[in-house]
Amino acid sequence: MKKTAILGSTGSIGTQTLDIIKRNMEDFQVTALTCGSRIDLFEKQIEIFKPGLAVTASEENARILSGKFPEIDVMWGSEGLFAAATCDCDIVVNSLAGILGLEPTYEAVKAGNNVAFANKETLVAGGALIMDAADRAGVKILPVDSEHSAIFQCIRGSENSEIKRIILTASGGPFRGYTRRQLETVTLEQALKHPKWNMGKKITIDSATLMNKGLEVIEAKWLFDIAPERIQVVVHPQSIVHSGVEFYDTSVIAQMGLPDMRVPISYALYYPDRAINEFKSLDFFSTGRELTFEKPDMKTFKCIAFAYEALERGSCCPAALNGANEALVAEFLSGKIKYTDIQDTLERVLDNYDQKFDMSLEGILETDRKAREDAMVLLKKQLS
Repeated sequence: MKKTAILGSTGSIGTQTLDIIKRNMEDFQVTALTCGSRIDLFEKQIEIFKPGLAVTASEENARILSGKFPEIDVMWGSEGLFAAATCDCDIVVNSLAGILGLEPTYEAVKAGNNVAFANKETLVAGGALIMDAADRAGVKILPVDSEHSAIFQCIRGSENSEIKRIILTASGGPFRGYTRRQLETVTLEQALKHPKWNMGKKITIDSATLMNKGLEVIEAKWLFDIAPERIQVVVHPQSIVHSGVEFYDTSVIAQMGLPDMRVPISYALYYPDRAINEFKSLDFFSTGRELTFEKPDMKTFKCIAFAYEALERGSCCPAALNGANEALVAEFLSGKIKYTDIQDTLERVLDNYDQKFDMSLEGILETDRKAREDAMVLLKKQLS
């Protein structure tokens, strides 16, 4: 049995991970679960999977759980999150949202735990830190994002020196084909309706601005140790080809399937093996699908370009871009700003980060804090 800890078990990735485990209880032992505020769902998960450790964000919820489940250890806050990340397990699934996932990932890696992560912000902000720590500890960093899982599968058994380019596909989001003028009137409700994927709110907004794809470019650079100019973003509205790799002999290997996040989650959970799944298969004959591919419109949707710029500038710029974006998306989700305010503010945020910054864990977190503050200052000036 594979001992598994899940950080963020009540979110989209967390619940789908537990769906796979529930279908295959003989293959997994859940050692730890953590949640934010969805305590009712968390209680049901504890009843079914019986983890040795349960962690909540608040002390009050921890007291409630301790009363209901005296047979398990219950913790709360950062201390509990780190305890879950470093518990005795074979793999830690990090499905936390945003920069919150950085420190637990770092602690998990240092403890010698393999990490399967959907938390791309961890590598965006601290790619060098995490990958260096993983190399020293001899642990695996396994991607759960459908695109990076696809690339990971395509290059399996190949050398990095054989790769000519990575082809990173994007659905184009709900506003593909929109003009700048049309984007000005986009509502929160519209932005939360992704045409293909069912995801959490933050990543859904990132997908609508195409910042998600920009963050994935940065993530791919660190995961696969490949120069940004060899990462090509291709819009593929049908979301059947999840990404691919071109090798120097011009052969292209791509991974295909229906848009179901349980497939890449399953691949990470069972790695290096493949599971026998009962998910719906891709039927080439009955769907009548036409597979199309387009260049991304980076003049209207500039966030992808911001990511390449952040990588070119280097140092703390990716961490700053990520922190500012998180702050602005939170403002949009709370109804305080327009959809276009996110991109317009991000366009100027990197100007404050040309100098070299400390890229230790503390330095990255300080960059994140400063970038959030800078984004709010820029936003206020923009709206005044």
